Amino acid sequence: MPRAAELCETPSAELCETPSAELCETTDVVERNVLGGPLEPCSTDPLTGFFRDGSCSTGPQDVGRHTICGVVTAEFLEHQRSIGNDLVTPVPAYRFPGLVPGDRWCVTARNWLRAHLDGAACFVVLASTHERTLDVVPLEVLRAHAVDVPPDPGGLAP
Repeated sequence: MPRAAELCETPSAELCETPSAELCETTDVVERNVLGGPLEPCSTDPLTGFFRDGSCSTGPQDVGRHTICGVVTAEFLEHQRSIGNDLVTPVPAYRFPGLVPGDRWCVTARNWLRAHLDGAACFVVLASTHERTLDVVPLEVLRAHAVDVPPDPGGLAP
């Protein structure tokens, strides 16, 4: 007897298994954070995310894996610039405003890990960091940089 389930793509670019392909059009896949809960938004001001939807969601198109919701610091921004990842200069073509210390932004897991290894990691909002990050960065390393973001993160600037 053949399997009744079919694979289909959902709006979140994840795959789901359902008895009918029609259900994929109406069923949303809940993306998870590194703590196992639903992925919470990272930032809408500035509007972040690979898909510029405010979330660190990911999919096959996101080869850089922009899955860590970081609260950037001057040290992190300088580190990123030093490795060729300028996060300060605006790039309107990519709807990138340029960042300042205190901004929340979906950063790539590999560049964040490199910053961590170099002693320049930014803070991490675990509830807004996608579970796929764990393919690159261990949870205990993320926890060491975890922060609850204050209502006015501007105070995080040096």
